[in-house]
Amino acid sequence: MSRLLLVDDEPAVLYALKELARSNGHEPVTARSGAEALERLEGVDAVVTDYAMPEMDGLQLLQAIHERDASLPVVVLTAQGSERVAVRAMKAGAYEYVTKPFDIDEMTLVLDRALETRALRVQNRRLAVEKALGRSIVGDAPAMQRLLDAVARVAPKDVTVLVRGETGTGKELIASLLHAQSRRASGPLVRFNCAAIPAELAEAELFGHARGAFTGAVQARQGFFAQADGGTLVLDEVGELPLPLQAKLLRALQEGEIQPVGAGRVERVDVRLVAATHRDLAEEARAGRFREDLYYRLAVVELVVPPLREHREDIPALAKEFARRFGARFGVDDVRLSPPLLERLAAAEWPGNVRQLENQVARLVALSNGGELGPEALEAGAAPAAREPGVEAPPEGALTLHEHLDAVERNIIAKTLAATGGNQSETARRLGVSRGALIDRLKKYGFA
Repeated sequence: MSRLLLVDDEPAVLYALKELARSNGHEPVTARSGAEALERLEGVDAVVTDYAMPEMDGLQLLQAIHERDASLPVVVLTAQGSERVAVRAMKAGAYEYVTKPFDIDEMTLVLDRALETRALRVQNRRLAVEKALGRSIVGDAPAMQRLLDAVARVAPKDVTVLVRGETGTGKELIASLLHAQSRRASGPLVRFNCAAIPAELAEAELFGHARGAFTGAVQARQGFFAQADGGTLVLDEVGELPLPLQAKLLRALQEGEIQPVGAGRVERVDVRLVAATHRDLAEEARAGRFREDLYYRLAVVELVVPPLREHREDIPALAKEFARRFGARFGVDDVRLSPPLLERLAAAEWPGNVRQLENQVARLVALSNGGELGPEALEAGAAPAAREPGVEAPPEGALTLHEHLDAVERNIIAKTLAATGGNQSETARRLGVSRGALIDRLKKYGFA
């Protein structure tokens, strides 16, 4: 179902457009002014707007829409005899113009063509990005389409972006998309995991160091900021940065300058920063655990990646893509997931989100000999699949003692991870283990 944004200050015209949209199987979204239309633009596939409106006319609205998304078709309604206005609209980038009062058949045909054009533009854009990334992008659910549309609008603008989402949702893919669709796509894409490096070494890793700056620094080393010069630097788990280093990161963003550890000089860098985190940094800032000024500097644009439970309809397509990818990687020919198996995967709970699903499919493919895999493949793996609603445990004798213990431990971790909203530090605290030990278990059970 396509979403149509209908804009007119005349209630009768708006009603007629809304009924026409519904009769053709589309979802209408209405607005009585240009300003209201811009507030309701998210997720629409085409726009129909009147030309003659107070405060913001149709051409001004058209220009504002195309500043946000140049691929969105806009149909402009004009009064009879307003050929000059119609020409101006077409020159400004309108998809088509229709005179009022409009003919129902003509409007239906124009809308059908506009929606087909939109679909082709979106598909071409996706193919271009997939070519740049070297991988397919799966995400046809409305929640993912809104996110991908937002990425396409933001990527060409050289602004700092904060990507937020639960563990395993695909934040790294969104960061890659932002780089691939940016003007820096030909430059380097450099990643730095803020949680993987001890605090005392993180500054030297980020900004580099001079020879002899500390014990073991036998030669000068270029930091990640310098490596990303002219391209994009992705800071994974930015919420884990210690407060003193946050101040230095803020300076690097504000001034475009870095100072390697132990060096008496500053270096200019031209870097677009994309930060990713599973934490709510606004809440972290209010609690004093994250610098508020750095949060605002990072979140010029904030993108939220939905958890898998909010776009379950993508699970079959994701599973098929993972099976294709791992079949090629593992040399397993013609591996297919049967409809019953896809139904089981779609019904299962995935607290580890897309990454957990990916690891589960990798396990299925690795243990198969190719051909079509049925639901029984879930019980054949070395690790149990994600728990389905109402399924507590495998029958006795189906698993070895070690597998039973792994299943119990995995279930406890999954429940605790879900209860903390994916917060690894809090999950580790509740389970009474170190964060490092938890991360090892998350990797073991396919959560990370």
